[in-house]
Amino acid sequence: MTGRVTLAVQDGIGHIVIDRPDKMNAMTPDMTRELQRACRAVDEDATVRVAVISGAGARAFSAGSDLNALADLTDIMAFRDRIEYAALVRDIKKPVVAALKGWVLGGGMEMAIAADIRIAGRSAKIGGPEVTRGWIGGGGASQMLPRLIGVGQTMRMLLTGEPVDADTALRIGLVEEVVDDDKLAARVMEIARKIASFSPVATQTIKAGVRAALSTPLAEGLRYENELHVICMSDKGRVEGIKAFQEKRDAKF
Repeated sequence: MTGRVTLAVQDGIGHIVIDRPDKMNAMTPDMTRELQRACRAVDEDATVRVAVISGAGARAFSAGSDLNALADLTDIMAFRDRIEYAALVRDIKKPVVAALKGWVLGGGMEMAIAADIRIAGRSAKIGGPEVTRGWIGGGGASQMLPRLIGVGQTMRMLLTGEPVDADTALRIGLVEEVVDDDKLAARVMEIARKIASFSPVATQTIKAGVRAALSTPLAEGLRYENELHVICMSDKGRVEGIKAFQEKRDAKF
């Protein structure tokens, strides 16, 4: 099995690319380990303020797991304790923007919904076809999708296994924006550069607060938000932000 996951860092943006276009960027165990290294590097590199994740080629973001790697599960407990590649993306502390085009299926969809912002090209077709193979996805679809699109839409997608097109994904809240495929990379970079221009303390506490809201009762969430707010107020970015306001210029973080 061939394929790789690469990371390139430029101007505060970490570009993660799933690179196996001849197999619709289906993930292998070796690629998962490479993704693990890339995600760790994004969090550990202080120069990286935002990550972008995309798939190589025009056919797919990712079709999920390579099914040939799942054909012979001789050690089911080892499979239980596998590295879950969608969780790697979900656990990145910094903001993540996903660029989606072509097929976004199974674990590929789970990586996409693990990101914080999803921009889709018009060619995108997003779905969870695991039911057609005899299982439920293990990378977060049944838990994250209801929080994005509601229970009914989640049931329709996961119980039928049918993908939705980009416009439908936008309508139900599965993606945040749809653009022509030839404008996808530029639009994603525009968003990433904007995020990278802000205080990393501010962007990472925003992500932490919003993620906490997915599983925290309101009263506890509000208290947690206030603690995050205090962290921001203790950071040098606060001084620059106020100074920039007073001087009527853009802040430089």
